[in-house]
Amino acid sequence: MMKYFLSRMSRPVLTMLAHQRPLLAFDFDGTLSPIVGDPGAASVPRHTRKLLRRLVARFPCVVISGRDREGVLRKLGKLKVASVIGNHGAETARTSKASRRRVQDWKRKLEVQLRGAPGLWIEDKGLSLSIHYRQSSHKSRARRQILAATETLKAVRVFGGKDIVNVVARDAPHKGEALAVERDKRGCNWVLYVGDDENDEDAFSLNGNIVPVRIGRKRRSHAQYYLRNQSEIDKLLELLILEGTNHAGPLESRGKK
Repeated sequence: MMKYFLSRMSRPVLTMLAHQRPLLAFDFDGTLSPIVGDPGAASVPRHTRKLLRRLVARFPCVVISGRDREGVLRKLGKLKVASVIGNHGAETARTSKASRRRVQDWKRKLEVQLRGAPGLWIEDKGLSLSIHYRQSSHKSRARRQILAATETLKAVRVFGGKDIVNVVARDAPHKGEALAVERDKRGCNWVLYVGDDENDEDAFSLNGNIVPVRIGRKRRSHAQYYLRNQSEIDKLLELLILEGTNHAGPLESRGKK
């Protein structure tokens, strides 16, 4: 049973995190940024951005997105988080050209199979593809058509999203693996991960000390906590800042002797 993370009963969890050395990790679309019809128009609202600027001064924060890494960096602008990982966990600062060539091959095959399908378009993210069907008038039929086309591809992992089907290499790291690397690299004791979609389930189910929070309540999810909607992310950030101030977050503690 998922618990509402902004309830009074959940507040001790936030307090506990502030006493530990937590890694705070967030998805981008639907979490830091509201979902919009045009992915290119997505942005972090001004107030959320101000809160994040205060939060990153207290705790190590990372963003793990389905978007390509450069795209997320552009959206964040001057906001400097500890790390940005793109393509559902597959893309860090270094990626191989061979991996990108493989994705181009998938794209060419899917374009042939889905040619003429109304309301579908393929987003090329370099190390993954997202086939959008939000504009389709028959979404269930469009999804079936996309899934049938992806079955012709070899060594891929296919998973859904909000009116999207994602395709990534089967051997590429997923969000949970990327999150574990960031946690271990930074020597963090606990992880808070906030996401909103099917592709966040790998992060929600991370082994070890984790507080998984989902945007939107869902009966079947590895997340233990939920926020009612994306707009509540600001309240969560405010509480994290408050607890970090009250209990001297790890970045502040380092300078003290």
